Amino acid sequence: MSPFNEPLAVLTGFSLLLLLLAWASQEIGQRIQGIVSLLTGSQDLAMVVLFLVFLPGILLHEGAHWAMARLLGLRTGKFRVWPRRMGRHIGMGSVSVARGGPVRDSLVGLAPLLVGSLVVGWIGGRLDQAGGVTAQWQQGSGPLQGIVALFRGLGTASDGLLWGYLLFAVANAMMPSASDREPLGTLGLYLAGFGLLYLLLGRPGHLLAQAGTWLVGPLRGLLGAFLLAALLDLLVLAGLYLAEAGLGHLFRSR
Repeated sequence: MSPFNEPLAVLTGFSLLLLLLAWASQEIGQRIQGIVSLLTGSQDLAMVVLFLVFLPGILLHEGAHWAMARLLGLRTGKFRVWPRRMGRHIGMGSVSVARGGPVRDSLVGLAPLLVGSLVVGWIGGRLDQAGGVTAQWQQGSGPLQGIVALFRGLGTASDGLLWGYLLFAVANAMMPSASDREPLGTLGLYLAGFGLLYLLLGRPGHLLAQAGTWLVGPLRGLLGAFLLAALLDLLVLAGLYLAEAGLGHLFRSR
């Protein structure tokens, strides 16, 4: 097997799950706001309910910004955790951080995703022990049996529902916001320049093989947790779609 095959497969699977989580997070937020608005007629209340649903993840998100900034020696200011409308978007919190250049600013912006991924992986490990999905896959059972066992573990473990909720909240609040992604454009240009220089002067195949080998272990460990978070999102989203459609039909028929 080519040394690129397994790292490429793991990286592709991880990237697809990350994109799925990013899309599902936006959809869940919109559906929750739509349902609360239909029931109460208040968009402000809908914003507060959305904030409360994701509160553990929001606290982790803003705390990760603050901790990374302090770790990198950047001055921090006002720390806010409360929803606020910002044009067409809703800001769930913010941390004032002094500028530190494209690299440090990018690390601060990506901190919620990095820390959130670690927390999602840790929670997924606890739930995996309850459901035994990894063991079932290693024994040759199909992924469907492992997933069923994992969800059964969520319901039967004494704290399974709590950890499932925390996994849901963290996974849906860890995605970088628009302001978090701003420094990444400049950093991307620097990385592209270094990459082009290496292509001209170095051995890119050897470097990519080494990088892939180094990444495959940690990413493989996160795949199960991200898969569980994505499945939870899809189940929640299906319920929200049905609830919103039912409420919409009920209010239209009056």
